[in-house]
This record gives sequence, structure tokens and C-alpha cells, in this order.
Amino acid sequence: MAVVFELVVNFGSDPGAAREAARGPLASTVLRAGARHVACHPPLLNTRGPYAELSLIPVAVGYGVSLDRDLPRLRLSAAELSELGHGLYAVLRRLDGYVAAAVGWDPEWQLDTAGLAADWSEELADGSLDGHVVRESLRDELGLGDAYVPFRPGYLWVPYRGETRPNFGG
Repeated sequence: MAVVFELVVNFGSDPGAAREAARGPLASTVLRAGARHVACHPPLLNTRGPYAELSLIPVAVGYGVSLDRDLPRLRLSAAELSELGHGLYAVLRRLDGYVAAAVGWDPEWQLDTAGLAADWSEELADGSLDGHVVRESLRDELGLGDAYVPFRPGYLWVPYRGETRPNFGG
């Protein structure tokens, strides 16, 4: 089973916006993690589910990621992972047309806004979903609390606090 550190973005019913992001702002991404420059795999687009989903995965950071093939895994400290995470959010700030997004270890569960509203209403209200980004127009529908603040025009988030543990023996 793979454990992936990534940026995942829900583009709703607009796969064209996801394709445009994959060709534009997400293409050939290289981020900093301490003294290292960490490249990202080409963006992955999935349009088979209930919404168009785009993933941006740093190379050799996760565990068991098939895209990494036989590359040795980078052992990053919590501070380096946090810097990498902040870099992924900087990339997200250049995107538009999405519904929800998150960075972290397998954060896909934060993208399904209907599921979040049904199963995570308390966390949406109290702002405990660290790093969760959502379209501002969904504030009332999702019952977002005061912890959600502007991320970029049209989007709100609970500010990302970074990673507290190194990755897998970092």
C-alpha cells in the first residue's frame, strides 16, 4: 500500500479546468525542502470518479509510490516536509476553477464536499481540518467556521500548520 505526500485538487464537474492546470501551473514543478530541490511527477488527472481530481506528487517522498519506481526515498525532517507542503500550497494559489484542495499524507478524503458536510460537520465548523481549502461560495453550505480565512480570491482555508513528524524514519 502506498502512502503519498501530495497536493490533491477537486475540480468538480470541470475536467477542462483540471487539464489546463496540469498543462500550466502544475507542469514541471520543482519545490524546496531544506537544502534540497524536489521535483514533482507530472500531474495525475482522474476523471472517472464523481469529480475531476488532479494530484501533484513530489518525487521520492512517499512510501511505496509506484511512480517513484526504484528511486531511493528522500528522508525528510518535519521542517523539510512542512516547507515542501507550503510550496505545494504556493502552487495551488496559482490555480483557479477548483472546488476543494488539500496537501498532506493521502488527503483525498478532504475533497468530497458532500461527504465532508455529512461526516465532518463539526470539524468544518471548528476549523480543525488543517490546510483544507474550499471555494468561498460553499461557506454556508458546508457550515464553515471562523477558522476559515482567505486563501486567495474566491477561496478560504484553515491555514496549514506544517508537518509534525518526519516521513517514515526521516
